[in-house]
Amino acid sequence: MTALQWITAAMPLLSVFVLLVLLRLPARRAMPLSFVICGLLAYLVWQMPVVQLAAATAEGLVIAATILWIVFGAILLLNVLRQTGAIDVIKAGFAAISPDKRVQLIIIAWLFGSFLEGAAGFGTPAAIAAPLLVALGFTPLSAVVLALVADSSAVSFGAVGTPVLVGIAQGVPGIDADTVLQVALTAISIDIAVASWLPLLMVVMLTRFFSSKRSWRDGLAIAPFALLSGLAFTLPAYLVALLLGPEFPSVLGALIGLAIICTAARYRVLLPARPWLFDADNITTEAAVQSRLVTIPTMPLWRAWLPYGLVAVLLVLSRIPGLPFKQGLQQFAWHWPAIFGTELSVSVSPLYLPGSLFVLVALLSCYLLRGSTSMLLTSCRHSYQMLLPSAIALAGAVPMVRIFLQSDVNTAGLPAMPIALATEAARYLADSWLWIAPFVGALGSFIAGSATFSNLMFGSFQQAMAAEANLPLTLTLALQMLGANAGNMICVVNVVAAASVVNLHGREGDIIRYTLWPMLFYCLAASSVAWLLLR
Repeated sequence: MTALQWITAAMPLLSVFVLLVLLRLPARRAMPLSFVICGLLAYLVWQMPVVQLAAATAEGLVIAATILWIVFGAILLLNVLRQTGAIDVIKAGFAAISPDKRVQLIIIAWLFGSFLEGAAGFGTPAAIAAPLLVALGFTPLSAVVLALVADSSAVSFGAVGTPVLVGIAQGVPGIDADTVLQVALTAISIDIAVASWLPLLMVVMLTRFFSSKRSWRDGLAIAPFALLSGLAFTLPAYLVALLLGPEFPSVLGALIGLAIICTAARYRVLLPARPWLFDADNITTEAAVQSRLVTIPTMPLWRAWLPYGLVAVLLVLSRIPGLPFKQGLQQFAWHWPAIFGTELSVSVSPLYLPGSLFVLVALLSCYLLRGSTSMLLTSCRHSYQMLLPSAIALAGAVPMVRIFLQSDVNTAGLPAMPIALATEAARYLADSWLWIAPFVGALGSFIAGSATFSNLMFGSFQQAMAAEANLPLTLTLALQMLGANAGNMICVVNVVAAASVVNLHGREGDIIRYTLWPMLFYCLAASSVAWLLLR
């Protein structure tokens, strides 16, 4: 490729980094500008036909609408819980388990978020976990950053195993079911040594970057409990993958981890004697926290949690292939085949989207939590107002991504831009592919906003590079999966969606600056473990 073609292929990455991270423009300005720049370069340099550009843009707008529907549903449910007072009761329940904010972070973001990822995927965990953390007193920035960091390891088996069953199984030519399972087991084996450290990384980030004390020590003080929390998810997830296959490791691993860690927290196993709180000057003991609970409106804890319980149950039931619910919800679908006469098409099953389940549960919650019609209308109005800036950002980001991915149709004889980037990298880095493979997976998730699509897009490429670099295929594909997990932390679509549910518009660049380092840790640590396995 020429230098100009290189710049064109890399422009989606460069524009996001420069506009969001360096210049700190809000996403509602940066993403439309990135879309215009990338679209012009795709036409002038990559020589994509106008009709292909228009079709990819239209496809992107439809996908953006589905993401906005998911975000709207998550915001609406949260606002209904706020209006009815259920959030206050949930806060009281967490204080009863442990007032320590580090513990609450691990339970909500790491374990509950992993369960949501296993059940639904596609940005659902951060959309639910981030506002819950804000309700417990976390700043919006810390809530989004830490929820995104937590939503990583479970992505391997997110949405009932979709990244494996669809991404790897369909993205790698000629791969058989036994090899697919070995890839999944290799990935989770590496994750036991890598992802088990993420809860500790999260609490250290919390105490160092998002508290007034700016202390590393406060985060490290909970290291034994944090490591137990990491292993409480990764070890059961491995056993589930070994015994039951790739559908339920994240779902069951998270549930087992929740049972273990909630019990350990209640009985203060491996916890410091003094809980860590945000307002240490005014609240210094657990008893002081408990004394404040008398002001909480009367509502049983089970009833306050019932909406989230319903969401979890409905998500699981609607994603299990053997049950009739998935097929029933998917049969109501809208199709747009051959967009503008191209080979591109898009299909949406509105009832199957997590957002529809969120909206349904939000409506039911008004009755279950004894809310009023006025509460529901107020929640709808607030949710709509919070969504507008995200609509502008996603309307620029997702079409830009689709142009990037659909750029294989061109008159210059060039491959799709992501394949071109990866191929050029392979020319110079084949001998170091063990260290590069995770970053290719992260590139796919960063751009596409989906680990499944990353595995689909780069699976065959990783297969070829494994043969070129004389690396085991299962290990190389496992690194692709883990890199796709890591890319989930920084992907623009997830960042914009998560920021919108806590009304943090304009801070997307700040979020990526924080999540970039955990992403690098994840990729490099995975490669390091793989290197040790080959020695």
